[in-house]
Amino acid sequence: MTMSQSSTPAQVFAAHLLAAFAKAGVRNFFLAPGARSQALAIAAGQLAEAGKIDLHVRLDERSMAFTALGSALASGEPSVLITTSGTAVANLHPAVLEAHHSGVPLILLTADRPHELRGVGANQTTNQIGIFNDAVRECVDVPAPNGNDGETREAAELAVNAIAVAMGYDGDQPGPVQLNLAFREPLSATSPNAAELNPQVELPDIFEPNPEFAMLDGSLQTVVIAGAGAGSDAVELAEAFGWPLLAEPSSGARHGANAIIGYRRILEANEISSEIRRVVIFGKPTLGRAVIRLLFNEAIEVVVIRSKVMGHFDVSRRASIVVDEITIDNEVEFEWLERWRMADAAVAGAESSTLDRRALVEAVWNATEGADQLLLGASRLIREADAWAPAKLLLVYSNRGLAGIDGTVATATGLALIEREGTTRALIGDLTLLHDASSLAIDPADGDLNIQIVVGNDGGGTIFGGLEMAKMLDDKSFERLFTTPQQVDIWHLAQAYGWNYLRVESTSELESALQTTGRVVIDVRLK
Repeated sequence: MTMSQSSTPAQVFAAHLLAAFAKAGVRNFFLAPGARSQALAIAAGQLAEAGKIDLHVRLDERSMAFTALGSALASGEPSVLITTSGTAVANLHPAVLEAHHSGVPLILLTADRPHELRGVGANQTTNQIGIFNDAVRECVDVPAPNGNDGETREAAELAVNAIAVAMGYDGDQPGPVQLNLAFREPLSATSPNAAELNPQVELPDIFEPNPEFAMLDGSLQTVVIAGAGAGSDAVELAEAFGWPLLAEPSSGARHGANAIIGYRRILEANEISSEIRRVVIFGKPTLGRAVIRLLFNEAIEVVVIRSKVMGHFDVSRRASIVVDEITIDNEVEFEWLERWRMADAAVAGAESSTLDRRALVEAVWNATEGADQLLLGASRLIREADAWAPAKLLLVYSNRGLAGIDGTVATATGLALIEREGTTRALIGDLTLLHDASSLAIDPADGDLNIQIVVGNDGGGTIFGGLEMAKMLDDKSFERLFTTPQQVDIWHLAQAYGWNYLRVESTSELESALQTTGRVVIDVRLK
């Protein structure tokens, strides 16, 4: 790196701030280049060259933010995002909202003009304070450094506090934190080298509240609902008490002997569902109207188990008990569970003989194992996975905080940056791919990624086909307003961004395609 200035207050502050993050163990940094943030970019580059951080550069802030989200999901550690001012900051908002609702730690370093240039029409200047409202755990407006004594210590303290809040060390749920950093010109310099600094960093102890317990009447007919982010605790509790486990694909709980795969069909049609008298909720239920109707049934007791990451979700606002752990007051009876297993077997149905959505879901699910990881897009395919994916212990992610389709490709690449031993698969619809096509642009410095973007291509959106408007509107109006038909040549799209491309039109071709390595877009033509 070559620069004309030897030192500036902006560079000194930026170097000490980023050095403190690195000293505290933060590894993954994400940068979208800009002018006002140049001191931060230079410091990040210095740390990356010295091997103290991993730096990932993206051409736009929205893609960068979702990539950082994926990285934080896979690592469990905060991602640091660096942006310039203006619309660059606004482009972070979708990923910030998802991180907020999913409990994902992001640290946003948003560069800004100094206070004297705010509100006067200065270029690329808007009010960045509170731009994310309550979607960030904390927003700190940091004045432009002047080179005064104590600023370097303050920089280290800012880093420590941002990590602690983003990770939920204070007992709150993890989530995004914004440091809005004002800088005056001159904005960059040759020194100090951030990699040569050794700031004083000491993270606070993690607050561990005493868990709250509840004793339940074990005689009530109970099912365990495992929503997004539920984790293995839901499996352990269901198996300990002999309760059926109704687990979404991204719950981390869709495995074990108590998992009921066809639970949605059972809730909609089987008489056994009318016998339920209690539900115990882990995570965030996001799929299936049958589950939501169950939660609103006043004859059913609702018990919610808190999550250290996502808090708790009382969708119906009917929970009589919200606790950390539960136990029961009598011996386990397994007759209830056996009846659910029989009902599950009865609704299993025959395997599909054509390459439809069920066959696609099952093939991808079965191919994912060991160090592999799977990202399910928020489209019709995740609902097919909920209906048909078998019980299996594997690493599944999905952006279910707000369940949007935006940023899915970027999230997948973020996951792949962390887990490089296995294959990262993203199972998405064609509109989800097109919504985030620019995220196919990968920083060459990221190295070889083993990632498959598996696209269920039906030429448009079909997710709304089962909703009210599909019944009210004529076919032409419904297609115009809701299906977004498309005829994009995905081969040319993949080629443009340097990805391999495979077109799949049969189950055998799909199984073969799922064994490929490297960066590949698998275009599955659904029947």
